[in-house]
Amino acid sequence: MGDCGLIVDEAAGTVKWAEPERGGVVASSVLELYGRIAERFGELILNCPQDRWENPSPCPGWTARDVVVHVVSNHRRAVAGLDGSGYSAPGRGENLPHAWDAASEEIKAALRDPAKASALLGDEFGSIPFEEFVRRMACADTLIHGWDLARATGQDEVLDSEAVAVATETLVPEDGDIRMPRAFGAKVPAAPDADAQTRLLNFLGRQV
Repeated sequence: MGDCGLIVDEAAGTVKWAEPERGGVVASSVLELYGRIAERFGELILNCPQDRWENPSPCPGWTARDVVVHVVSNHRRAVAGLDGSGYSAPGRGENLPHAWDAASEEIKAALRDPAKASALLGDEFGSIPFEEFVRRMACADTLIHGWDLARATGQDEVLDSEAVAVATETLVPEDGDIRMPRAFGAKVPAAPDADAQTRLLNFLGRQV
């Protein structure tokens, strides 16, 4: 699959994040922020017309279905990283709305558990606490792929403005690292009058 987003799977390299700078644009808690992003992603899945699941997405080589499988797989792997258990990607016949609901509920349950929220994930996740991983990776991954899914299936493409600000604050300083193979593609020049959402999408290689 193409250069579209951070891939968290067996083939991924180690993700190295800079030390977090808290207290910037974040106003909501991680649980609140993630919850809004996840709710919107779930709505996009539920509202996807059945004849559009095989539509091409903005991610080269990915269909709309592939986008959802990717996000669910990343969620399952992150939760499995808390205790070293195994995980699997959604199968071809698996119910995607159910798979998404279960995966997102596991993330939220872990965020509500102080021990799990503060648990340190391994090198493949950036060696950061689970809650910080969700803020930096899971929120951005789900947000941006929500736009990909909306674009692929003809749905509303407007993103949560706070989530856009957090993703921008998180990803722009990591410009070099996120261009690694199987991550984000080359930046697209943004128009001088582009809004924050468009600038972020262009930065992550999306043509808007």
